[in-house]
Amino acid sequence: MNVALGTPYEVIMTKLIERGYAGNQTEVIRQALMAYERQVDQEEVELVNKAIELDMQDIRSSKAKTYSLAEVKKKLKL
Repeated sequence: MNVALGTPYEVIMTKLIERGYAGNQTEVIRQALMAYERQVDQEEVELVNKAIELDMQDIRSSKAKTYSLAEVKKKLKL
């Protein structure tokens, strides 16, 4: 795979290699992709947690109806 990143990104890659964070350009790209994946995963977790908190606020303020396990089982005839 050949990728043309442009001068600003090549300068960053060179600095990272010179500082010893990676041995070559391929390692820099791999590490960047892994870091990006972790960031995306973390953002997804934060969004889920935010949605859960909003739902819990609705439950606490009685804006959302809740059901006991017994009620659910009875409704589903279990």
